Amino acid sequence: MEKEENQNSTTEDHQEPEKETTKPEENLDSEINQDNDQQIKENVEEVTPEEKIAELEDKVARTFAEMENQRRRFEKEKDEAFEYGGYSFAREALNLIDNLERSKQVLETDEKLKGTEALNKSLQHLDIIKKDTISIFEKNNIKPIECLNKKLDPNFHQAMMEIEDNTKEPGTIIQEIQKGFTIKERLLRPSLVGVSKKISKKDEKTVENKENKEAK
Repeated sequence: MEKEENQNSTTEDHQEPEKETTKPEENLDSEINQDNDQQIKENVEEVTPEEKIAELEDKVARTFAEMENQRRRFEKEKDEAFEYGGYSFAREALNLIDNLERSKQVLETDEKLKGTEALNKSLQHLDIIKKDTISIFEKNNIKPIECLNKKLDPNFHQAMMEIEDNTKEPGTIIQEIQKGFTIKERLLRPSLVGVSKKISKKDEKTVENKENKEAK
């Protein structure tokens, strides 16, 4: 029994120093936390009223700047909606001019009507309707694109074919297939055109041969 008591006492003696070693670590951690809390409090206390006012003024200025940007975007969208709100309608209305032009071509190619007074009057009426329609469009800032004898501009013209012609610079518009229009400087529909290109040497020889045969 005495031996067991001695063993227990020795084990207890060995355990006591371990408790003593853990205490200093806990004390250090608590001291570090206290120091951090103290530093945070000091930093908070260091913010002066002037600095708070400056921070608030900066936030207010940014808010006003953002509101102004939103207002400008809204104004721009409103103006564009007002100016180009009839864009789709105007584009569809161009079919009127196209149909008038097609009707005119059909009448002109009709063999039964050629040279008749009825044909001449019908063509005159179609021309008047077409001019009046274009005039109404122009009053609403819808204007036809003038393209003949001008250089091809992809922003306003769409080339549908190339036509051999040495009298014009390559890329010059020499045929208008369908008239294009703009609305307030914005493209409503491109002009469909034919542009010039140089005659190849082989084609030049064939043209010369034909001309020589015709001359004989």
